[in-house]
This record gives sequence, C-alpha cells and structure tokens, in this order.
Amino acid sequence: MKNDNNSGKRVLLVEDNEKILRGNKRMLEWESYTIDAAATLAEARAKMAEARPDCIVLDIMLPDGDGLDFMRELRRSVNAGIPVLLLTGLTTQEDILRGLKSGGDDYLTKPYDFEILLARIEALLRRSQRVPERITKGYLTLDVAASVALNNGVDLLLTQKEFALLLIFVQNPERFINGEYLYEKVWAQPQTGDTSALKSTIKRLRGKIEGSGWQIAWSRGEGYSLERE
Repeated sequence: MKNDNNSGKRVLLVEDNEKILRGNKRMLEWESYTIDAAATLAEARAKMAEARPDCIVLDIMLPDGDGLDFMRELRRSVNAGIPVLLLTGLTTQEDILRGLKSGGDDYLTKPYDFEILLARIEALLRRSQRVPERITKGYLTLDVAASVALNNGVDLLLTQKEFALLLIFVQNPERFINGEYLYEKVWAQPQTGDTSALKSTIKRLRGKIEGSGWQIAWSRGEGYSLERE
C-alpha cells in the first residue's frame, strides 16, 4: 500500500547492479519516496550536488571505487549527518564490522527482502529526525527542551550557539565533523572564508566542558570531534 507519509523524503540509491537499482527505485517510489539513482560514485556525487538526500542506500563494491571511501568522505563533509544503509553482497562478520566502524548506520546483505529494506530505511529516517529530551554522556547532561547543559549537575551557562554545537557533538561522539557542516547547522547559513566565529565559539565551549571527561579535538582536513579525555 502506498505510504503518503514518505512524500518529500529523498533517498539516494547507489548501486551498480541495474536490475537491483531499477527494482528498488520503482518500489521506493511506490512508497512515495523521491529517488535519486546512481550506478557509480561519480554519479552519486553529482546527484548530491543537485539535491541533499535524507538517506543513502549504498553498495560497497562499485565500478569506480570503494563505497566505504565515499562514506568516509561523506562523514567529513557538510553532509556528515545523512544516515547511510550499506546494502552489499559482502556478508562476513569482518565485512559488517568494517562497514559499521567506517560510519555506516546500518548494514543489510544481499539477497534481502524488500520489506526488510523498506523497514530499515524508515527506521533510519525516524532515528535521524528524533532528538531525545535529555542526553547524558559521562558527566555531561543536556536538557534539549530547556537548552541547558550540566557538568556533574552544575549549569555550564552556555550561549545558544554553544549549546547547539555541544548538542551536535554529543549526538556524534568520537566522530570528526567538518567545520563547514557545524557552521551551517548552528549559524543557519553557509560558511564563507571567515572561520573566526566558529573557532571562538568552540574555544569557549572547550573551556566550559573542562572536567567533564570530554574534550573537543581538532584534526586538519577532518574537523572537530568530541573525545574522551
């Protein structure tokens, strides 16, 4: 039965098997998803440049490269938060662990049942849209509704932008996030050449979370990451 609740949700399918790509595209469109289809990584990059997907279904073995390399590239970009479902013929436990540790949000092996694929996509979309009311990471506690952050019960007195940055970090612990993505999410506009606003805000945030058991690390070419002290 067609699900009109999915209308407007965009899924990027990256798959070099024409039969699988065509079949998944047809079935997901029947479920009211907007589908972008790519048979190569080059096509996938071009599709993403045209429109940002809400979810990516990604094959690993592609004619012009490794899907995991594409996913690592994604995690360092302004699109770091897009959920990725790896759909692949690689079925060993080692393959699955490598895919998930490389940044995949879920892993489904071929052959598969379309209803399972559909349920996995719906779960990823729900998870990416849902923000819990309260998040705790060690001594850090974030009350999302009140925009208040506590360190061992003490209010950190964060500004609105400091809280927004910390919320992104605690939702993606120990994962590098590109500075351009952070700026776009927090300041709600593309970052130009001036990075001073982001850097100064992160500098203040670093000082305020001292003693929490977490620190904000930076790596050239990768971005910022909330890591354990």
